[in-house]
Amino acid sequence: MSDGADNALSGEWPDRVFTAVNRAELHAYEIAAPKGAAIVCGGGGYVQLVHDREGVEVAQWLNGLAFDAYVLVHRLPGNGNPKDIALSDAMAALGHVPDTLPRIAVGLSSGGHLAGVIACQREANIGAAIIAYAPVNANHRDYKAPAGKPDFPPPEKQAFYNDWPIGIAGEPHGVPACPVFLAYALHDTAVPIEHALTFIRTARDLKLDLDAHIFGRAPHGFALRDSSGTHRDWPALAEAWLTEKLFG
Repeated sequence: MSDGADNALSGEWPDRVFTAVNRAELHAYEIAAPKGAAIVCGGGGYVQLVHDREGVEVAQWLNGLAFDAYVLVHRLPGNGNPKDIALSDAMAALGHVPDTLPRIAVGLSSGGHLAGVIACQREANIGAAIIAYAPVNANHRDYKAPAGKPDFPPPEKQAFYNDWPIGIAGEPHGVPACPVFLAYALHDTAVPIEHALTFIRTARDLKLDLDAHIFGRAPHGFALRDSSGTHRDWPALAEAWLTEKLFG
């Protein structure tokens, strides 16, 4: 799926980053006899895309769990793009992701926010969402943590966060109907733990299907590589959770 001018992919494998996205792309990682299909959203704060560490490597991990995986390279809000450009590209991409098997959304960092937004679109037909260290709600103008945090530039990025605070009971359009798995770092200064805690309270109050894991020594961006603490086990926890929710 692509249109428009070339994108700017910098660095070398396995640390490539899209620093500019002029056209939407969907990179397919398919296997024989899949049990499900996943759309994968890498992070980068909606100002770039961490393609390998939070995209390709996640897709390869999902392949090992018997999922076809599709890494989304979406355009970024601002610089002439509307606030919801990432969501528009994601929904268009889902048209290329098979729906004959269970579909999931997986996202890390800001990609986790986008995965949550996708999971809130009923027409997306998402059966589960995995969200790791993502700014799901506490970047919203009314729910900021820490309080008084400045708005994020460009204005379109902040407006997208304002439109889609995920996991807040008072914003029901942003509450996924599917089961959700969270993995967060307790001392993360880039994405404060309030994002997860608010989601957890909403799950309790609305009786949502939520598994939440908070790791005491995980750094922001732990992804699949960092094995310096107990967060090394989050992929295995997510695998067991997926098996129960989708195939149990």
